[in-house]
Amino acid sequence: MAAAQVVTALQSIESRQVNVAEPSVLTVATIHGGTRSNIIPDQVELTGSLRTLSEERRGFMKRRVEEVADAVARGMSASAEVEWLPNGYPVTANDPALAERMTPSLARVVGAERLRVAPPLMATEDFAFFAQQAPALFFWVGVTPPGEGLSRAEPNHSPRFRVDEAGLLPGLRAMLHLVADYTGSGA
Repeated sequence: MAAAQVVTALQSIESRQVNVAEPSVLTVATIHGGTRSNIIPDQVELTGSLRTLSEERRGFMKRRVEEVADAVARGMSASAEVEWLPNGYPVTANDPALAERMTPSLARVVGAERLRVAPPLMATEDFAFFAQQAPALFFWVGVTPPGEGLSRAEPNHSPRFRVDEAGLLPGLRAMLHLVADYTGSGA
């Protein structure tokens, strides 16, 4: 019961305690507890993820998760302990100056009419660690099968995800053009 109440209360952080104009996602994805259907477990483990577009929002939400979990658990004569992965994943963000500088290179490869600037996404990506060390540019390669459309395409981590390998060649060309244009070694 206490775990269920914590899950419910955590959802109020996203829905009632932050400015919804800045997206963020707080997910409780697993609940593990107990060994038999007729025995109340003495411990339950919840796992999940937090995705934000700013470190300020991430810090606020992490603090509130700890406060809410503790308060709800105490209110039910239980206790809660929140553990975050060390350092977690930072926000994946492009360096604005680098993105502006390299956009013509990408447009040259795929054609300006096919180049799209994506809105901020909640992707958790290892690339974000590189972007903390040097100006970075993260871009997507179009591998959605023809006729499928982005709105109907399965997401990357779905077991039904399919790649149209024809999109890999423009992706490789884009990388080569970006390197050549950035280093001045291109023709």
